[in-house]
Amino acid sequence: MDENLVLKEKREIEAREDSDKTIDPANLEMFEVARKAGVETAFDRLLRQEPKCPYCYTGVSCRNCAMGPCRITARADRGVCGATADVMVARGLLRNTVAGTASHVDHARHVAIALLQAARGEAPYTIRDEPKLRRIASALGIEGADTMPVMELAERVALLALEEIGAAHANGGRWLRMHATQERLETWSRLGVLPEGGMLPVLEGMHRTSMGNDADAVNLILGCIKAGIADGFYGLHLSTDLQDVLFGTPKPVFSRAGMGVLEEEYVNIACHGHVPVLSEKIVEAAEALQEEAKKAGAKGINVVGICCTGNEILERLGIPAVGNELNSELVIATGALDAVVVDYQCIFPALTEAAKCFHTKIITTAPIVKLPDAEHVEFDERRADEVAREIVMRAIENFRRRDPGKVHIPGFSTEVLAGFSVEALLEVLSKLSPSDPLAPLVDSIAKGDVKGAVAIVGCSNPRVPHDLMHVELAKELIRRDILVIATGCAAHAHAKAGLMQPAGYRMAGSRLQGVLKALGEAAGLEALPPVLHFGSCVDNSRINQLLKALAEKLGVAIKDLPVAASAPEYNTEKALSIGTWAVALGVTTHVNPLPRVAGSQLVTELLTDKAEELLGAKFIHSSDPKESADMLEEVILEKRRRLGLPV
Repeated sequence: MDENLVLKEKREIEAREDSDKTIDPANLEMFEVARKAGVETAFDRLLRQEPKCPYCYTGVSCRNCAMGPCRITARADRGVCGATADVMVARGLLRNTVAGTASHVDHARHVAIALLQAARGEAPYTIRDEPKLRRIASALGIEGADTMPVMELAERVALLALEEIGAAHANGGRWLRMHATQERLETWSRLGVLPEGGMLPVLEGMHRTSMGNDADAVNLILGCIKAGIADGFYGLHLSTDLQDVLFGTPKPVFSRAGMGVLEEEYVNIACHGHVPVLSEKIVEAAEALQEEAKKAGAKGINVVGICCTGNEILERLGIPAVGNELNSELVIATGALDAVVVDYQCIFPALTEAAKCFHTKIITTAPIVKLPDAEHVEFDERRADEVAREIVMRAIENFRRRDPGKVHIPGFSTEVLAGFSVEALLEVLSKLSPSDPLAPLVDSIAKGDVKGAVAIVGCSNPRVPHDLMHVELAKELIRRDILVIATGCAAHAHAKAGLMQPAGYRMAGSRLQGVLKALGEAAGLEALPPVLHFGSCVDNSRINQLLKALAEKLGVAIKDLPVAASAPEYNTEKALSIGTWAVALGVTTHVNPLPRVAGSQLVTELLTDKAEELLGAKFIHSSDPKESADMLEEVILEKRRRLGLPV
């Protein structure tokens, strides 16, 4: 165990001035406002957690039974049960991974239930993308998918989705087979990591890490891979598929991003969390209640988005994005938010503490996410319109209690072009090649005008200067003619930095600029942005959809494509499960901060070396944006060499 890692991070964090904590100018402005108001943020609380426990930091601790907690030290090379450092690290990583998988699979379950209720006329939702519903049903093998009445077909798809999620034995797998390539199916089958449903790898993972079970570190890491694959197909893909059916497949839409999207004379409502089943209804209710807001003295209602819910309503409805997860407390400190409506995932419990300094209502809606001092309005899809109206009316009434003297809205916002689903991207490409939409992209990659692509995804983390890795890594990559695709909190960072507006193409290398300019002009724009907004975290599934299409067109495996991924500021267990899925697909993935694996040389070697032999991809780590870009570019160049493409 290397305690120097812990001490090095402690020194770096304690030495940071405000300007070192974030590159978001609105955050920098709001730090002082928050302090004067008595608002404590994640940036403040991080300091009080230093130095971190070196045993937890490196993964060599275990509290899975009452004989412990145990740790590996100079005088104790095993836990009470005999677990080694390798076993402790592998068990901990598997538990983290299955927690991430559980989060996304449960998200998918909620969307499937909403679709089922809509199909049966029990909930006020409609089918907004019938052609996609029929394509999905056909790919799943449902007979009569082309002619069956739409609501009957929606019910069939929803029931099959729920069956796939809950499969308790090897009788599922249709969703996975619909979206995976044959080469990957064969690879995963050979390794024994092919999941047949969404919940089984979670159940199995918790079982095998409990007292007296799996103590083979290699086998435990295979369990991580299995859980990651389940996340990708029964969590991410299933969520995106059904959300597109219910709410429409995203198309490019202009909006704005940054704290400046708040409106001082309007009722401001922030939707925060992950599932659009609620936020779509909040937007509808806000539109219907504009006159009520005017009666309360406001000019109207302004809905904004935070985190992945923000991405969902941005990409489909053009709702402005106020910020990502680490902006959430400072957004409250503007004094202009009348309500923050949350569903689940990435919700800081401290939001209610920040809200006490202002008039803001924190409204929880999910039975599994309740916060002390928040108001709770239980969301039920069957009463979706009624519940959304009640929430919006609470925000309107709360507007009357706003103290104008406490309002401070930073004047920072940036134009953003969002909503690049694969379908939308293909529509843009078809302007240049109607009969073969992928051809312009393939030709650009073959010639080297687009050297490759990197998906920058995931969370924001105060251990990393906020937004810096996301933004600086993207700038480094696009300068090298590498296209960037972004989702989640990373997408918010890129949007705020101007990398998701057409004018941002000028920041790219000259060859990538030419491609972005040609595609943009074909679509009636100045250019395409150098970082494409692909949506929320579950929309990472769209990246696999694109990779599969490219691989099948070229007749190669995904692992051979000149692509890579990065989660440069990740913090959640969900990011670990997504990253594991990416590596399982054959996409080498950069992560930062360092996962809790340094205490096991075996596990570290499995993830950073041996995984490439098994899966064609591995994890890499760096905390410096330029060095990270160097590493990712070398991955892409090596793929190009193997394909015989110019480098």
